Amino acid sequence: MRVIEEPDLGLTGRCVLVPTMGALHGGHWTLIEAAVRRAKIEGVPSVVSIFVNPKQFNEQADFDQYPNRMADDLAMCQDAGVDIVFNPAVEVVYPPGVDVISDIVIPKIATEPGLEDLYRPGHFAGVCQVVSRLFDLCGASAAVFGEKDWQQLGCIRAMSKIQGRDLAIIPAQTVREESGLAMSSRNLNLSDEARVQAVGISRALFAASSVQIPEQAESLMREMLADDGIEPEYAVIRDSETLMALADMSEPTHVPCRALIAAKVGEVRLIDNVPWTPIAYA
Repeated sequence: MRVIEEPDLGLTGRCVLVPTMGALHGGHWTLIEAAVRRAKIEGVPSVVSIFVNPKQFNEQADFDQYPNRMADDLAMCQDAGVDIVFNPAVEVVYPPGVDVISDIVIPKIATEPGLEDLYRPGHFAGVCQVVSRLFDLCGASAAVFGEKDWQQLGCIRAMSKIQGRDLAIIPAQTVREESGLAMSSRNLNLSDEARVQAVGISRALFAASSVQIPEQAESLMREMLADDGIEPEYAVIRDSETLMALADMSEPTHVPCRALIAAKVGEVRLIDNVPWTPIAYA
């Protein structure tokens, strides 16, 4: 495995990329495994990028406090069979005095649903900017993203389509702890008490699938979260492709949907989602 800081990857212009900000966990392992498998099939290198992107943080304190576990991250990549770890400095991704991101079109799914875009304004602009840059710097022919950040996954898909990229976006299912809590780098900041409380998020999401009507499923999620002392920023059923609200919330729907929750548990903001299929149509 090679660790490099410059985009001279020695590639033929193609690789399978997993963009990360480090602090890798079991969820990342699944993404990396998928990338390594795909790379072997394509006969190209597997690349994991580790870059904490300053442009996608709304608060400087969040950026400053983002965990740095580089030694552990490199060990995981080595164990998973990664060919290259790309760990660029900020000036490599965003060269001083060079405008490399002004023409990036931010897709509607990044600005209109009223989910992460509402609570983290500008976040997806930063995500699209850095991912577009990493695609270019690494010469990606495919890239793997987790379903836990469902809106982000939709943004990357839409951006790649707008840009006309010949690039496969490969989704990887959310990996959960034994309790059901979705794995996240942010879980490192949970106290023992908050970690127990946070399991209420996944419980509410999975319980919603037993309800046929979207409006009732949303009500159930809010009630269950309240019982666990969690006040969500949102707990909604949305069209899985556009993430827009359903036109008629009073009837069952056959449209593929996602149940999505964002909430602070203690001082830690968590997001999670699951496919929402009413039990009558499962």
